[in-house]
Amino acid sequence: MSFFAHQKQLIQSTEPMRVSGKLSGSTGLMMLADGLRAPVGTMCSIFPRYGGPVDAQVVGFRNGQSLLMPLGGDQGLSNGDRVETSAARMYVPVGRQMLGRVVNGLGEPIDGKGGFAVESHYAVHADAPAPMSRLPIEEPLSLGVRAIDAFHTIGQGQRIGLFAGTGVGKSVLLGMIARGTSSDVNVLALIGERGREVGDFIRRDLGEEGMKKTVMVVSTSDESPVMRIRACFVATAIAEYFRDQGSQVLLMMDSVTRVAMAQRQVGLAAGEPPATKGFTPSVFSMMPKILERAGRTEKGSITGLYTVLVEGDDVNEPISDAVRGTLDGHVWLSRKLANRGHYPAISTVESISRVMNEVVSPEHQIAARDVRRVLAIWDDIEDLVNIGAYASGSNVDYDIAVEMKPKIDAFLQQGIDERPDLDSTVAGICGLARMINEIRARRTGGTGTQKK
Repeated sequence: MSFFAHQKQLIQSTEPMRVSGKLSGSTGLMMLADGLRAPVGTMCSIFPRYGGPVDAQVVGFRNGQSLLMPLGGDQGLSNGDRVETSAARMYVPVGRQMLGRVVNGLGEPIDGKGGFAVESHYAVHADAPAPMSRLPIEEPLSLGVRAIDAFHTIGQGQRIGLFAGTGVGKSVLLGMIARGTSSDVNVLALIGERGREVGDFIRRDLGEEGMKKTVMVVSTSDESPVMRIRACFVATAIAEYFRDQGSQVLLMMDSVTRVAMAQRQVGLAAGEPPATKGFTPSVFSMMPKILERAGRTEKGSITGLYTVLVEGDDVNEPISDAVRGTLDGHVWLSRKLANRGHYPAISTVESISRVMNEVVSPEHQIAARDVRRVLAIWDDIEDLVNIGAYASGSNVDYDIAVEMKPKIDAFLQQGIDERPDLDSTVAGICGLARMINEIRARRTGGTGTQKK
C-alpha cells in the first residue's frame, strides 16, 4: 500500500466530532432518541446508568426522533440514557493474522486466541467496484467438487448461488469446498446459524486443514438482526482486504436468506410496509449491495459463493428469484438425489454457470454438453424404465442414457475426503463423453442410423 493510501485510511478511520442525544422511548425492537442528528446507517454507543456501553445503529427517523436498533440486547437501557455516534464502528480492523481465526459481526475475535495484528481498517459499507474497472473473468477456479468443476466450472471473480432446502447436505458441501478449493484465501460467513452448529462445522466439516486459510465471520440466530446484517458486510470487507493484497479470495456466505430475514425484521420494526410475501422493499434493494461487491479487479479477485435456503423447495420464491437474477450462475441441491444417498446432491441439469464457456477449453465445453444431454434424456425416460415400459433398441439416445447413467452417477458422487484437482476432473468428463460417442457409433454402425 502506498504512503498516501495508508494516510487516507487513517484519516477515514479517525474519530470525528461526536454527535450525541438521549433515549426517549422504545417500541418493540426499536429505541427512540431525541437530539441525535445522525444519518441512517450511523453506528452509535448507548451509555446506560449501569453497565458498559451498548452498540446500536441508526436505522431510520420519524417525527424528529432517530430510530436505533441495538446490536446486542436492550436490557438495562432506560429513558434518558446518553447516545453518541461512533465512527470507529463504521470500519473493520483487518490483517493477515486473521487467517485461521473466528470473529463476530464487529470483526472482534471470539475464538479465545486473543487479538491479532491490525494492518488496516476497511469500510463495512463500501461501494462495489465501478463497472468499467472490472476485469473480464478468464481463469477457472477449482472448488474441488467434480459435479461443479466438470459441468458448471466457475471463474475467478464469478458470483454463484448454492440453492438448497433444509437437510440436503449444504454445510457438508461448503466444508468440502473450503478444504478442496484452489483459492488463496477463504472468507466464510455463517449468518443466523444455531450456536451449536458453528463449533461442529469447524471440527467436522471444515477441519484443521480448511481452517488454515480461512477467516470465519459468525453471527448466530440469537443475535440481533442488525448484527446479522452487519456480519455479512464485515465478511465482504475482510474479503476486499485480502483481494487488495493480490489474493484470489473465495467468499462463502451461508446464508443470504437469513440476511434477508434479518433485514425484514429491521424494516418492519422501522415501519416499512411489507411487500412480496412479507419481505419489505429494503430487502430487495439490499441484495445487490451485498452481491455486487464480489468480482475481479486489477489487484485480485473475490469469487462469491452465496447459499440460499429455498422455502418449501420452491426455487421461484421471492428471495431465490431475486438472488438468482443477480448472480452469474446457480447450483441446485436436489432433495430427490439426497434421499437416494447421492452426495453431493447436485442436480446437474438444473444448475448453470454463465461464465463457464469463458474459462474452459472447447473440448471441455463439448464434453460437458454431451454428458448433460444424456442426463436430461434420462430424466425424460426414468419413469418408463422403472416400470419396465421401455424396450431396448427402440431409440439410440434412450439406450445410451440407460447404459451411461450408472457411470455418470459414479463420476458425480464424491466422498467427503476426496479432493480431485481440475485436470483430473476434466479428464474424467472427457472420458465419459468419449464413451458416449463410442456407444453411439457402435449402435448406429458409424453411419448415424441405428443398426438393424
